[in-house]
Amino acid sequence: MSDALRLENVSRIYKSGDGGQLEVFSNINLTLREGELVALVGQSGAGKSSLLHMAGLLEAPSSGEVYVMGAPASTLADAERTRIRRDTIGFVYQAHHLLPEFSALENVVMPMRIAGRPRGECERDARHILTHLGLGERLTHRPAQLSGGEQQRVAIARALANRPRILLADEPTGNLDTRTSGGVFDALVDLVRSEGLAALVATHNLELAAQMDRIVMLQDGQLVDAGKLAAHA
Repeated sequence: MSDALRLENVSRIYKSGDGGQLEVFSNINLTLREGELVALVGQSGAGKSSLLHMAGLLEAPSSGEVYVMGAPASTLADAERTRIRRDTIGFVYQAHHLLPEFSALENVVMPMRIAGRPRGECERDARHILTHLGLGERLTHRPAQLSGGEQQRVAIARALANRPRILLADEPTGNLDTRTSGGVFDALVDLVRSEGLAALVATHNLELAAQMDRIVMLQDGQLVDAGKLAAHA
């Protein structure tokens, strides 16, 4: 397996209006390999979302570098970072952010059309991934006609529409009940495994985290291997 995503000595510092600084995290090092599923855990406010945004090139680190498929990416021009996000990185959020006026199929087709792919090819691939996620009978339903779990499955399908190599998920089951979240998580894992993606999943659910290949914990501005943390407990 090769490295899909690497954070090297990444720090994030926010400047406040009074001239002060807030250091969210510092000198973070993390490598995700293709086919690897990694849980990112930590208390609320620890900086998990900021770390995911940085890994996904939505925010620039205050220092350090983000490597995507082996190439430095965080200091590229906006247009090039946008292209990498579109072609290489998929995002899933706690809130599904589906377009309410479009059907499940249309929501998944949208990013593929933005990428310039032919409509027929887009619809074929969208049907395939939605069917794989158990939504083959719900293709024409709008978000309001879908359950919370179904909406999040559509969001997962949309994130994977352009066949990214990296998946970043921020509390993807956080708004779902226990039974529904387990089904959505299983579907997510199945797709990550079948596509050989590198996935970083922020979650508060330690039972779900335990099912991933490894766990890293964001704590006091540092990223700690959870196995080492447990060893010293």
